[in-house]
Parts: sequence; C-alpha cells; structure tokens
Amino acid sequence: MTVRRNVTPWASAALVLTALLTTSCAGEDPDAGRSEANPPSATPHGYVEGAKEAAEQQSRLLLNDPDSGNTRVLDLVTGKVHRTAEVKDAVRLGMDGRFGYLQAPDGTHVLDSGAWMVDHGDHVHYYSAPTRDVGEIPAGSQAQIRSDVAVTAVTDENGRTALYDRGKLEKGRIATPRTLHGTYAGAVVPYEEHLLALAHKGGTTELVILDRTGERVASPNVLCEAPRGDAVTRRGVILGCADGALLVRAQDGAFTTEKIPYGKHVPAQERATTFRHRPGSDTLTAQAGGDAAWVLDVAERTWQRVETGPVVAVNTAGEGSPLLVLETDGSLHGYDIATGKQTARTKPLLTPGKPDGSDGNAPVIEVDRSRAYVNDPEGKQVFEIDYNDGLRIARSFDLDVKPVLMVEAGR
Repeated sequence: MTVRRNVTPWASAALVLTALLTTSCAGEDPDAGRSEANPPSATPHGYVEGAKEAAEQQSRLLLNDPDSGNTRVLDLVTGKVHRTAEVKDAVRLGMDGRFGYLQAPDGTHVLDSGAWMVDHGDHVHYYSAPTRDVGEIPAGSQAQIRSDVAVTAVTDENGRTALYDRGKLEKGRIATPRTLHGTYAGAVVPYEEHLLALAHKGGTTELVILDRTGERVASPNVLCEAPRGDAVTRRGVILGCADGALLVRAQDGAFTTEKIPYGKHVPAQERATTFRHRPGSDTLTAQAGGDAAWVLDVAERTWQRVETGPVVAVNTAGEGSPLLVLETDGSLHGYDIATGKQTARTKPLLTPGKPDGSDGNAPVIEVDRSRAYVNDPEGKQVFEIDYNDGLRIARSFDLDVKPVLMVEAGR
C-alpha cells in the first residue's frame, strides 16, 4: 500500500533546512572558496551551545525509586552519579534519547539527561551537557509519550494528544502545547515531519497520517485491530496489531504500509505488545506470554518465537547478537535467535525479592552498541554486561537508591 503525502509549507522549509545541513556535513573542503574577505566561520560544524562534543557515545542511565522518589543519573563514561529532583510514585520512565519522562499519577516530570546523539546518516555527533530538571507536564501515568527531533507527542488515556516543542525542552523550558483535534487509539508517533495515528473506525482502528497541525493528509485504508505497542526503526515505524505488525515507511515522497503477520493464530496473552530494541536496530523483541520471546526482524519481515524459561525482560542488539532474556531465576540468558538454543548464562544478578515484577515494576534490559545493562532494585545495583563475550559482567555499579525504574540516554 502506497500513499502520497502532502508536504506543507512548514515541512518544505524543514526539508530545505535538512538538505542544507546534510550538504554541510558531506565532507566538503572546509577552505574551498575562502579568501581574506571570506574568513572561516567562527562556529565549527556540529557546535551546540552549552554542550561538549565527543568522539564516542556519552551514555547515561536514568534511575528512579518510586517509593522514596530518589532519582539519579549514572554517567557510564565517568562512573559518577548525579542527583536530581525527587519524583515519587512514578509508574513509568520513558526515554526519547535525551529526555527522560517520569510519569506519576499526578503528572510527568521531564528530566534532561544531558546526553544525546545527532545522526546525520553518514556520521554521528555525540554530545554531553549538565543534567537538569526541565519541569512538569500535565500528563498522568497512563499517558503515552513519543518524540522526534522537533516535537514530543503526549497522548493521554482518553486519546487526546498534545504536541510540545522539543526545541524548547532543549533550552530548558516547557512551552504551551498544541492540542490535536479528535481522539486516537494508542500512541501518536512523530515520523518524517508527520504524525502516525490510529483513528477509531467502527469496532477497530485505521492508520491515518497527520501533518504537524493535526490535519489528516492521508488515509492508507489499513486497519490495525486492537493496537498495542510501537517502535521506530531505520526501516520505518512498527505498530503492533492483533494479527502481527504494521510497518509504515516514508519513501520517495510517499508513505507505504506493509503487514507483517504472525502467520498463525496467537492468543491475546501471547501477543507482542511492548517492543524492546537497541535504538537504530531493525530487530525488535517482545515477551510472548510467560515463557517465550518474540523476535521481529523488520528487514526480513519475519517473526521468530524463541522458547525460554519464565521471562522477566527481553532485548537484543540485533545484527547477529544474542537474544537477551532476564528470567525469574535471576540470571541473564543468551539465546541464538536462528536456532533458539541457549548459548550463555550469567550467575544470578537479582537479589531475592520480586524479580518477576509482581510489584508492577519489573527489571529491564537496556542495550547499546557494545553493552547491556540490568537493574537490581533490591540489591541497589546495576550490572553492565558484555553480550559479545559470553555475557561477561564487565562492571557493576553500587548505588544509594533502589533503581526500580531505569532507561539509557545518549544513544
């Protein structure tokens, strides 16, 4: 299915700006055309005011204990821990690469991790800056928050969506949002200067493409029954549906859609409803009920079900890396995705308590290009795992808080 997109004047300007930025990053001779009357620019390429540029990823972990409200930022480069504002009763901790969103019943606290990257396609810029608390947005614990470089879309439990200017967040303040007309099912996902949304249609939902003002610019006539879960990959956006996944891509001035079905009936309790993956990877994971995991290869358009032990959390770096499964025995297990066979296992990482997440906040696995991170709330620790070396424990970090909620920034 292919649908042409309308490019608004705002989008056209953004496209021109993108083209100019891309040209400036294309490796042109920095001295070409210069003379005494045309001196080099005082602002070097990639310069961001108030930030330091680095050659390597500047990863940080955002950590929160909902009971005490204690929140910390662990710098994975220096090993230093930074204190931030207390946020009690947080239910979710979201991440868009730079900003953490601590969602509690009475509102969402926005935290600037001070670590981020800018991907220009042929090269990447990594930045670090001081961590800072940005402020509060009126979104409860059930809101779904999705971002791109320009906007942050906050969809509440009633399907109403507010768009926040992400550029203002980068300057440390929260601007008055634009509220979209109508209500939508699931998260509204910013993508390619547009918004992907699922509109109610009869007893199901259909995909609609909106511009940044909320006006509908395309309706691909594609249904997605019982939508749950979404992920942005280099190959497009994945939306979870009852019968599998819907892939939405922007290509050659048009939006295309493609179903990736499970290929067989999957009971509701075994559906993939929360996708986990390494940012930039095209391999997604999800729990498949209590004792198995799904692996969705977006490039190959295939689902693989891997039988495991009782699952607490799953993730993978993709690209030939193992499927990582934290199981209720407290150990991290590695599985070969192609064969489904276990290839490695750590010692128990979790301190006895509630490792199955029965208290509502299960430990997670965060993955970047070289390491994985597992939080042990009861033991007040985070483990760094080299998943390319038989799940070797590379480092462990002792903390003064219970890291119940954890996300990684800077990727």
